[in-house]
Amino acid sequence: MSAKAYTEPHRVVYYEADDTGHLTVAMLINLFVLVSDDQSNDLGLPTDFIQSFGVGWVVTQYHVQITRLPRTGETVTLKTRATAYNRYFAYREYWLLDANGETLAYGEGIWVTMSYANRKITTIPAAIMAPYQSEETSRLPRLPRPKRLDETATLTTKPYRVRYFDIDNNGHVNNAHYFDWLLDSLPADFLRTHRPVDVQIRFENEVQYGHQVASQVVHADAATTQHRIMIGDTIAAIATVGWQSI
Repeated sequence: MSAKAYTEPHRVVYYEADDTGHLTVAMLINLFVLVSDDQSNDLGLPTDFIQSFGVGWVVTQYHVQITRLPRTGETVTLKTRATAYNRYFAYREYWLLDANGETLAYGEGIWVTMSYANRKITTIPAAIMAPYQSEETSRLPRLPRPKRLDETATLTTKPYRVRYFDIDNNGHVNNAHYFDWLLDSLPADFLRTHRPVDVQIRFENEVQYGHQVASQVVHADAATTQHRIMIGDTIAAIATVGWQSI
């Protein structure tokens, strides 16, 4: 039995776009989470039901491949399925489709359940997986791992303070905010003349309200940037982004 897919339409609005009128990467991630949350609600798995097990869903890794980011006013289709899982990890796929059904972006995510009692990964409760009809397997797809920054390279660093409105219902930073921090470390002229085509990110430590974080970036080559988010000396996330000039 294959995993259930779920789709819904979405109109891209101005506050989801940058100054070029295109959907931002952070908002793309928000839309991926939105459609997966809507699927969960449709299957009778709302947030309060998940939390009744003393856990919450947390993403540990994304890989997103982008053909084109839609513009303000475009109507797109969001699609997802919770494809496979094992005792500790769940693999979910996402699609962003244009009006003709062509894929604009494809994403993969690895998710875990975190215990609210100790903030550690815990076994995924069977009751919150059954409705998705996901394949139970010992071997999940392996997402590419972003490369760590070259410590000998010259880094560009920008500081940020975690605000109350950056926090989600798991008590830590909404993962979409990481993408704003990561890409905001690049010059505006670069962002206006390049588009992301491949985004790899791995979340390593929680960022919580009140933390001071630093977004660091280095150009690995003309078409690749390497990033990390730091809390003091602790790595919160690392990412590699591939770019194409416009």
